[in-house]
Amino acid sequence: MIIIKKYTFLTFATCILSLTVKAQSTVNSPYSKFGVGNITGSYLPQNKGFGNLAYGISSYGGYQNINISNPASYSKIRLTTFDVGARSVVQKLSKNNESENSFNGSLNHLIIAIPTSKTSAISFGILPYSNLGYQFNNTAKVDTINFNHAYSGEGGLTKGYLGYGIGIGKNFNVGLNMSYIFGSLKETRAADFSTTNSNANFLNSKTEDNNAVGGLYFDLGAQYVGYFDKNKKITVGYTGGANTQLNTKFSQLITRNYISVDPQTQVITEIRADTIAVRNEVAGKLTLPSNHNFGISIEKLNNWLIGADIRMANWSNFRNNGVNQNLNNTFGFSVGAQITPNINAVTQYVKLMDYRVGFNYDKTYTKINGTDIDVKSLNFGLGFPLVSSRSAFYKINFATEIGTRGTIKNNLVKENFVNFTLGFTINDRWFQKYKYD
Repeated sequence: MIIIKKYTFLTFATCILSLTVKAQSTVNSPYSKFGVGNITGSYLPQNKGFGNLAYGISSYGGYQNINISNPASYSKIRLTTFDVGARSVVQKLSKNNESENSFNGSLNHLIIAIPTSKTSAISFGILPYSNLGYQFNNTAKVDTINFNHAYSGEGGLTKGYLGYGIGIGKNFNVGLNMSYIFGSLKETRAADFSTTNSNANFLNSKTEDNNAVGGLYFDLGAQYVGYFDKNKKITVGYTGGANTQLNTKFSQLITRNYISVDPQTQVITEIRADTIAVRNEVAGKLTLPSNHNFGISIEKLNNWLIGADIRMANWSNFRNNGVNQNLNNTFGFSVGAQITPNINAVTQYVKLMDYRVGFNYDKTYTKINGTDIDVKSLNFGLGFPLVSSRSAFYKINFATEIGTRGTIKNNLVKENFVNFTLGFTINDRWFQKYKYD
């Protein structure tokens, strides 16, 4: 029965993994137009619940958790750990006296960690790296001719990774993540004359860009874990990555079109009149910048944890096929805490649960009209332990992120969002030999 259970989980994981590769995280944000879109960060619901704390977190609580953000933490994993999750976003965009609501949802991650010795483990999986999704219009005038500019984008980048962490001596741990970042960034720009002019003799123009991205990225991690006594510990962590060039294949199609309206059904159809230019898969490079991240946490084992993170990246070095988009260097910080009232209170479920809270701030790489676009959020999370079997332990982790991006000042757009992230964690002894069956 144990062997059947193990392979059932592995088959389930493989199926979900294939779906995750095909699924595309979605977003509705005009600020995702810049760079590679809105960066999501390598955070599971456990991390999101206390404000995206990650870099100074080794192991915490009574369960094994995979901390993708710092591969040095893999060295603390003692059970095979499987984590799969989904996310949804409720969003409101506001500008002047206008507003628009949206809802998006997608699979978020599938990751696995397997101990390879008493002081080391490997981890692998797949999760989003960035999301691109926007659609907006503005009107313009040349001489006496009015036209409508329409902009849209979709896609994003996904990260598949393989990592290894090992303990060195009593207090130090180091690790490495090797990631393959891939995806496509699709953007469209159109000039539409038919909606603003009574004269229908004008042809509309459309430019469609598709940037297919793929390449390896490496990030290193280190942690020091010290103990005040047998029940209290401090963890100090660091991760960093160097400037990395990913391969791109850029395609572009520029056309002129006209609008046809069926007189009976009033259905509007866009018909291509001619093709102005075509570029097919021109090879190029996309430069991801160096980054440095620091974290610290103090924990009373199986009871409470508090911590803080600082992160920074040199996005001014970003280049997309040789083009410098003049992005900002980024800076962010997180503070958060978790408490489990009584991990041994088997008859009082509310005392067995994990309660998390945190605050997150990020100065993003986007600057418009002289205004930095910041993200601020207040985070809450819960961990629900489930009934366990002889060798397996299960938990559901839920996180809510309530925040804002941008501002309505300087004729900009303010995003109010509520992110919900749900994850299912399994700890099991999948690869342990038993003396008796």
